[in-house]
Amino acid sequence: MREKLKITEGIFPMPVLMVATYNEDGSVNVMNAAWGTMQERDTVALNLTESHKTVQNIKARGAFTVSIADAAHVVEADYFGVVSGNKVPDKFARSGLTAVKAETVDAPVIQEFPLCLECKFIEYQANEYGCGVIGKVVNVTADERIMVDGRPDMSLVNAIAFDSYTHGYYRVAERVGEAFKDGLKLK
Repeated sequence: MREKLKITEGIFPMPVLMVATYNEDGSVNVMNAAWGTMQERDTVALNLTESHKTVQNIKARGAFTVSIADAAHVVEADYFGVVSGNKVPDKFARSGLTAVKAETVDAPVIQEFPLCLECKFIEYQANEYGCGVIGKVVNVTADERIMVDGRPDMSLVNAIAFDSYTHGYYRVAERVGEAFKDGLKLK
């Protein structure tokens, strides 16, 4: 038997993405965004409203970065979601994390998060079913601690996912199968 649930963001896991930009004064701004995905191999879609300081910064600078939050920094990641850059301009400084300028775009890379996509702003979609921020991925960097044989090992990333039903964070770390291979057993 199945139980009926309330309608919410019912897809699990939802990524915990750290979207970073520069403020007008050059200081770093970061927000926690669970509503984001890859639209194509090199295109990011973030469902963000224009009222976010981050969206205002993206439009002004034409760039942003998207980092994968990890279990080691769940406190900081959650902080970036509960504190608004519109109300606390120095929220990044308060986190204790560090940032460097991205190699290819006018946006910061948060050093502590293991995987980062550097994105150029393409457009903001504001219609009824629009996605919000659309960006083109122009560079991807990874901390050397997660690299194995020239590739990121996702089990070392220790990415976290958001559960909208209980408002919990979960670590996504264990490999359970081989994509494009395991299903062939049913052919």
